[in-house]
Amino acid sequence: MNKQSCTQIWVDADACPNVIKEVLFRAAERTQTPVTLVANQPIRTPPSRIIRSLCVPAGFDVADNEIVRRIAPGDLVITADIPLAAEALDKGAAALNPRGERYTEATIKERLTLRDFMDTMRASGVQTGGPAALNQRDRQQFAAELDKWLLEKSRRPA
Repeated sequence: MNKQSCTQIWVDADACPNVIKEVLFRAAERTQTPVTLVANQPIRTPPSRIIRSLCVPAGFDVADNEIVRRIAPGDLVITADIPLAAEALDKGAAALNPRGERYTEATIKERLTLRDFMDTMRASGVQTGGPAALNQRDRQQFAAELDKWLLEKSRRPA
């Protein structure tokens, strides 16, 4: 059995770009790593015994809370949500955003502080704009970081 069989990838799927989901689907099949997409609406997945979707009720942070409830140390969470990434790290999981940035204990506090600052700015009426559109470089960076994580997992004892 594959050493990665006990490791799972959890996807905060409501806001995850389709092109990133496709990268995940190919990697899951190639490495036989289970992937679960969690969202508050039905998400289409390819026919697969290791790729599934989990539909949760609509509501603030319902999908995030379900991911936090289910993740285990060593799992990977795909999310652009900084608080969810922080909770994943606290539970011993890894976290990667759709642009290929791996969250770490060293960077997550700074990211939370910046997020809170931007929330305060928006609440006071400042137009901060949103993130830039996902580009080819972002997709390549995501695929490279995902492959790096999968390789790390394959080298660890089961």
